[in-house]
Amino acid sequence: MTTAQQTSIEKEPVRVKIDNLSKSFGEQVILKDIDLDIAPGEIFVLMGPSGSGKSVLLKHIAGLEMPTSGTVTLNSAETSDPDTFAKTKIALVFQAGALFNSMTVFDNLALYPREHRLYSPQKIREKVMSTLRILSLENAANKHPSELSGGMKKRVAIARALVMEPDLILYDEPTSELDPTMSATISEIIACLKKEVNVTSIVVSHDRDLSLTIADRVGIIMNGEIQAIGTPTEIKNNKDPLITEFLNPKIDLDNPRYKTLE
Repeated sequence: MTTAQQTSIEKEPVRVKIDNLSKSFGEQVILKDIDLDIAPGEIFVLMGPSGSGKSVLLKHIAGLEMPTSGTVTLNSAETSDPDTFAKTKIALVFQAGALFNSMTVFDNLALYPREHRLYSPQKIREKVMSTLRILSLENAANKHPSELSGGMKKRVAIARALVMEPDLILYDEPTSELDPTMSATISEIIACLKKEVNVTSIVVSHDRDLSLTIADRVGIIMNGEIQAIGTPTEIKNNKDPLITEFLNPKIDLDNPRYKTLE
């Protein structure tokens, strides 16, 4: 039995429920009456244009922001209660990776269990190396982030999240700044982790291919409001003009900005 399989037996993924959540910064309303119910073990992808509120909503789920009104609950415990995060482990995979450049890949992964004194040094080494093997990164253990490609940094960030043995993984634009081939690789990793590690995954992305390939369900947010929720097939077949235009943007070649200057 692999380490990943052992973890999936021991863990219970978290249910995320958002009720009537709104968020304002001063006079600026960012999120409006958001309702979501994300099932345990689900891969839920939140799509939307830049500035639509995707990342702000992700921060609310992580407990980094508190709502102006409404609630976020993880397995029925509200994120406004600090004890919630003692019961539920959340790992956030940042858009830029947020790796410590002064540390090797191994030490980046080992930091959390070392700081929390979770295991013996030998056990930490075993867990870190087994996690690196899951993502085919064992040969990068002694390298520094500056020696890695963009795709490898993303994989290390995911590996660091897995070492925590989280109940919930939050991904913020995991394929941004990657070429199509590496984007497909990261998408495949996220999808495979659902089978290997029993965890709920919420992915914020504007990557249409990733979203409609790996998601169990997709939510589309625009101007701080949820416009549609459904399976990838349901979203692709949605006839709402806003949704259709977002998924299949067209360039107006008659727009003056595209005219060749004479």
